[in-house]
Amino acid sequence: MESELESLTDETIPGAAATVVLLRDGELGVEVLLAERPRDRGSYAGAWVFPGGAVDAEDAVGTRDDALGAARNAAVRETREEIGLAVDPGELVPFSQWTPPKGAPKQLRTTFFAARVPDGEIRPAPDEVMAVAWLRPSDALERHAAGAMTLWPPTWVTLHGLARAASVDEALDELRRGEVRPYVARRLQDGSMVLWQEDDEYDAEAPTIDPAVGPDAAGHGDVTARRHRLVMDRLPWRYLQRF
Repeated sequence: MESELESLTDETIPGAAATVVLLRDGELGVEVLLAERPRDRGSYAGAWVFPGGAVDAEDAVGTRDDALGAARNAAVRETREEIGLAVDPGELVPFSQWTPPKGAPKQLRTTFFAARVPDGEIRPAPDEVMAVAWLRPSDALERHAAGAMTLWPPTWVTLHGLARAASVDEALDELRRGEVRPYVARRLQDGSMVLWQEDDEYDAEAPTIDPAVGPDAAGHGDVTARRHRLVMDRLPWRYLQRF
């Protein structure tokens, strides 16, 4: 099995990207800002995503070849370009890094940051954003489960992780205490499941789909096996995280 370090430093991943999870305290709990991509073009056509994009050469200027610093600069720039908000780079909390599966249309390793939304008017770039919405993470997941919202696995898993936060301060404090978690994906050819490197069946030719009910299936199937996967054979998706 290819080691996690080898996967993360795989030279076949030619570029990097950054995205920003903007948070605010709403009347009913924490809300996140999601942006809908144009439906007729792009790698994420019609999907609801967090603001972000590829790291450009200019983003690395002044970072002393620091990949995280370049990603931070890209996160600030892309948020400004896509939705017109100026994020303080010092307020960005990095918390995850997503390596796409082999064969994915866009091979960019993406660093996810979180921040409280800054003051200012949201001004979506018409060529990149069709609509924006503030939603509680649980509400976005429910819309996806009903087939009313398109989400990609990194967005889905991030929303799942934020669903229980009672406030923005609590969410950011928890992310600051944690490490920048790597997610090195493998996707089955039929699209029914994504596995990450901690899963015991990550290298199996035909990984099994554990019997499960509901969105969390950590207590079902073989309880001795390590699992880190998103099962997508039907709605709602089921996230298994046991390792």
